[in-house]
Amino acid sequence: MRLFTVEQANRTLPLVRRIVEDVVAQHRRWRETIMELDLVASAARSDDAQTRAEELEQRALGFARELDEYQRELAALGIQLKDPRLGLVDFPAELDGRQVLLCWHLGE
Repeated sequence: MRLFTVEQANRTLPLVRRIVEDVVAQHRRWRETIMELDLVASAARSDDAQTRAEELEQRALGFARELDEYQRELAALGIQLKDPRLGLVDFPAELDGRQVLLCWHLGE
């Protein structure tokens, strides 16, 4: 596991910010699609509703795959994605011989 200093974490923020902006936007799209899917699934069982539900399910799966890829990008940098809705990430670090997490969120 990579450990960051505050300076190292700060130097990675331009890249991390771009990835996390994508995470937050993609997570919002995923959530909206899931909510729409729930509405369509609870509607009448017409063929149109079933077709729309299948389309929404495929779209949600695509968004989820992209979110997984963003999380892998962050993990490859040694950064932990904690909350995709808020854009919260942690940078593992060491302070006084103890492992700690340096938290950052989008907009900070």
